[in-house]
Amino acid sequence: MRLAVVCLLVFGCDIATTPRRDVQTDFQQVSAKLEKNKVAITVAGKLFTCYKFAPSQKYPYFWPVNGPLSGLSITTESSQPYPHHHSLFFGCDRVNGGNFWQEENKYGQIISQGQKIIETKGSRVVFTDVCFWQQPESKPIILDTRRIVITAPNENLRFIDFEINLQPLTDIQIQKTNHSLFAARVVPELSVQSGGTLVNAEGKTGEKETWGVASPWCDYYGTRKGVTEGISILQHPHNRWFPSKWFTRDYGFFSPTPMNWLEDNQPFKLAKGEMLTLRYRVVIHAGDVQTADIDGLFKQYTSDEGRVITAN
Repeated sequence: MRLAVVCLLVFGCDIATTPRRDVQTDFQQVSAKLEKNKVAITVAGKLFTCYKFAPSQKYPYFWPVNGPLSGLSITTESSQPYPHHHSLFFGCDRVNGGNFWQEENKYGQIISQGQKIIETKGSRVVFTDVCFWQQPESKPIILDTRRIVITAPNENLRFIDFEINLQPLTDIQIQKTNHSLFAARVVPELSVQSGGTLVNAEGKTGEKETWGVASPWCDYYGTRKGVTEGISILQHPHNRWFPSKWFTRDYGFFSPTPMNWLEDNQPFKLAKGEMLTLRYRVVIHAGDVQTADIDGLFKQYTSDEGRVITAN
C-alpha cells in the first residue's frame, strides 16, 4: 500500500509546481542533498532551507527558511510563546485522541519512514517523504505521503510547493481544534509586535482583522537590518475547505486552520482508506506584499484550473 501511494506521488501530476512562462523568470539553480536526518536545499549555491525529519521530532518541518536577500531565516525553529511552533510544518491535534501538534511525543508523532529525491538539481528539485502518524507502542493511524517541489523563479523569490496525501489506516475522527494542518511561525523581528505586517488577500491586516477570516492567502513581512522580506502561504483552490479561515497571531504565527471552524462543531471524519489531499504554495520573497505581487503569484498558482504546468 505504501509503495503504491509513493508511486502515485512520484509519477503523478504536478499541480502548478512551476511558474508560468508569462511571468518574468530567471530561474536560479536549485540543488537538493540528502544528509543525516534532513534534506538540504541550496539556491545558487547558498543554503535556502532544510527539511528536517529526525525520529525524535514531533513532526518533520522546514528550517531554516532563508530570505533571498538577507540569507537569514524568516522563520524561527522555536520561540516563545508556544515553542512547539517549529518554523514551517504540518500537524494536527485531537486526532483519534492523539496530539500530533504540540510537544511530548508520548501523545503522538508524525514519523518519517523515508525520503526519496526525484530531481536533485536544475530549475527545481523534487523529493518525497512517507510518514506514519502514531503513538508509542501503537499501530499507525494515518499514512501520510508528501511531494515537495522547490523552485527559485528569480533572485527575489523562492517557492515551496507542498502536497500532502493523508490516507487513514483506521477510521479517523478529528475534534474541533485550533491546532491543525499547515502553519508557519516567523522570527520575532518580523512579527507585528516588532513592526512587521500580517495581511490577507482582502487587504485586512493584523491579528484583529485576519483571525477567523476566510482568505485564499496570507502574508507576513517585515524589515530586519534594513532588508524587507516575507513569507506567504497560498491555499490551492482544489483543497477541501477552500478558502479556509485563518488562525493568526501578532507574535508571528499564521495558519489556514479549518478544524477550528468545523460545520456545526461536529468532528471531522475520514473513513479507513479514504484519501484527503491538500496543496499549498509557500512564497519566500524580497520586499513587501505589493512589491512581491503576492496576489499575482496566487493567480499564477491557480491558473489553468490547476492543470499540469511543467518546466519543459
